Amino acid sequence: MSTLSQLQPQALWQWFEQICAIPHPSKHEQALSQYIQNWAKDKQLSIVEDKVGNLIIKKPATPGMEDRKVVVLQAHIDMVPQKNADKVHDFEKDPIEAYVDGDWVKAKGTTLGSDNGIGMASALAVLGSDNIPHGPLEVLLTIDEEAGMTGAFGLEAGYLDAEILINTDSEQEGEIYMGCAGGVDAQITVPMVWQAPEPSNSTYTLSLSGLKGGHSGVNIHLGRGNANKLLARFLFNYADELALELTNFTGGSLRNAIPREASVSFMLPAENVARLEALMAEYTHLVRQELAIADPDMLLTLQESPAAKQVMSEDAQQTLIELLHACPNGVIRMSDEIEGVTETSLNVGVISTEAESVDILCLIRSLIDSGREEVEGNLTALSSLAGAEIEFSGAYPGWKPDSSSPVMAIVKDTYEAIYQKEPTIMVIHAGLECGLFKKPYPDMDMVSIGPTIRFPHSPDEKVLIETVDQYWKLLLAVLERIPAKA
Repeated sequence: MSTLSQLQPQALWQWFEQICAIPHPSKHEQALSQYIQNWAKDKQLSIVEDKVGNLIIKKPATPGMEDRKVVVLQAHIDMVPQKNADKVHDFEKDPIEAYVDGDWVKAKGTTLGSDNGIGMASALAVLGSDNIPHGPLEVLLTIDEEAGMTGAFGLEAGYLDAEILINTDSEQEGEIYMGCAGGVDAQITVPMVWQAPEPSNSTYTLSLSGLKGGHSGVNIHLGRGNANKLLARFLFNYADELALELTNFTGGSLRNAIPREASVSFMLPAENVARLEALMAEYTHLVRQELAIADPDMLLTLQESPAAKQVMSEDAQQTLIELLHACPNGVIRMSDEIEGVTETSLNVGVISTEAESVDILCLIRSLIDSGREEVEGNLTALSSLAGAEIEFSGAYPGWKPDSSSPVMAIVKDTYEAIYQKEPTIMVIHAGLECGLFKKPYPDMDMVSIGPTIRFPHSPDEKVLIETVDQYWKLLLAVLERIPAKA
């Protein structure tokens, strides 16, 4: 990773290199948090860890700027842990192997963590600098953003003095975000009845892989394949013909990542194996044609497995397959107000087979509460028809756009002054933490900016090097332009 620290701006990339070196997947950010705390204390900066584990670091204004409004730079500490199937990597122990590939920084076989590691690195670089002009400055680093927004939910009033918040979690240079989608998790529990298998049947595992995956909000409109849905479709079409007896269905690993891989284990008569292989080839060709642009490399593989001791009952198996096939997925509706932005979506993210059930974990996102509630109703009705249970949890609000935001105007004007072009004002179909911050700090003026990051939440994640420098220059210029307190 030595080449990273030679990139510009050097202070930011040196911090990002250090962040990559310390494991920090969601729920396991302690090592990186402790490193930052030790560093801040060595720099004689004020640092507090709140009740849930968020870090609040404060730095006095540079001389002559003491009268400026207080600004908080905000990022989240955690990263999404996703890797390719053939990559040996323990996210709780192993560093991210980041490297320069032409114009981009990528990681070897895993997510990079530029979401939100670049933003975090920029905030820490500002704190560590002695020559960046700024008013009174605070940095808020939240925990567990990717797996439940625990830090944002747990942030309490009284920790921050800032009137302005700059969120650093956006992923497109040249765009200024003033709003985001809200969301809610939905877990569908399909009761499972087991029975003894046909003893003469053979046991196999059918695996689906080769998909791109990606962020279930930012990338949902790209029409990429969902491994869970594609495998369920295969079963819906061919399970009866092949006399399959399912023993296990597993797919995806995170509710906020489009599933790239899924597998199903089953028993079937030995004489049907040749037909199964023929259907696999036909289905692979069909899906590759359908997804020729969005996701052209789907792969089905078959492997013989140890004999199963139990299989799903006929009724339970049919219910599961039909429920999965009927479950909506992807873009539900595009926004009428904001061209090109998804309004409401659903990601069938994780499927796991338990002792007494098969659990399906989905994430609903919407810019409007009624859109989210409509999909909640769809899933509730579908679950009821299937005799399944459904539970909603972890609901978080969207960030309502404010077109009159003073800080948005400052960022917009600053961008135009630096780059001689007008930025795009956007609302993102993803769960930025800003909406949650409005509860303890209802009067805080907020904006979100960042560099260009492609394919977050997947091993294809990459950050465009030149845009990191562009984002950095914009951030520093905005800090210098923050007005005096009223």
